[in-house]
Amino acid sequence: MEFESVAANLRESFRVVATHRSAGELQEMEGVSIASAGVTFQMFNAAFLSAPVVSEGQMDLRVAQAAVYFAARGQRWAYWICHGWLDGRTRRRLQAVLRKRHLFQAVELPGMLAEEVLPPVRELPRMELRRVCDGPVKDAFCAIGSTCFNVPLPWFCEVFDSQGVWNDFAAYVGYVDGEPVSTAATVIGGGVVGVYNVATMPGRRCAGCGEAVMRHALEQARREHGLSRTILQSTPQGFELYQRMGYRTVTSVAVFCS
Repeated sequence: MEFESVAANLRESFRVVATHRSAGELQEMEGVSIASAGVTFQMFNAAFLSAPVVSEGQMDLRVAQAAVYFAARGQRWAYWICHGWLDGRTRRRLQAVLRKRHLFQAVELPGMLAEEVLPPVRELPRMELRRVCDGPVKDAFCAIGSTCFNVPLPWFCEVFDSQGVWNDFAAYVGYVDGEPVSTAATVIGGGVVGVYNVATMPGRRCAGCGEAVMRHALEQARREHGLSRTILQSTPQGFELYQRMGYRTVTSVAVFCS
């Protein structure tokens, strides 16, 4: 099913971060996958469904499994739930089920897929594009992410404090006149290219900067891995752009936080 490409790549993106942190942990349970970075920013201490859910009781059990894991470590955490795994009744009751475990929905994002990205419909700005490894480019990537996603800068930097993460989390920063203005990143997993961290600084938006960096990241992934099929989770601000680029909604991803 198409939603599984979204779910598998999303899990892999968190596994990449957790794998490269000394405090990170990976664990597989029955129907639940844990990828915890062991960081202050609870979104990256994450649990995911990894198999279908056929009843409200089964969903409650899978929430309990993850809750016990994170409670034992004293960590705040998030459950990233791809709706494609859920039967209809459980999906309708999902917020009530998680509320019993003191988890509350923070956001719901369309999970989108494109077999191949369409050409741009407008001329995109000329930019200098640098791949993140360490030093000033990494600092710029974190600063843009902190600003655009409203996350304290120390929290964002902690998530990406391992130099090894950049081998599997291919991130790019776009510069205009020497100023870092936009970011995008890709992760390979589930047989697709996952797009993450598409962000543009306030004051530089609506000019095509984010699209330009994203297209560069996708082209690099295609050259390196031979993959044209891509997925992402869209923000409301990016939804129409992604539709123009050829993406279509195949599922939704709900994020619940402790």
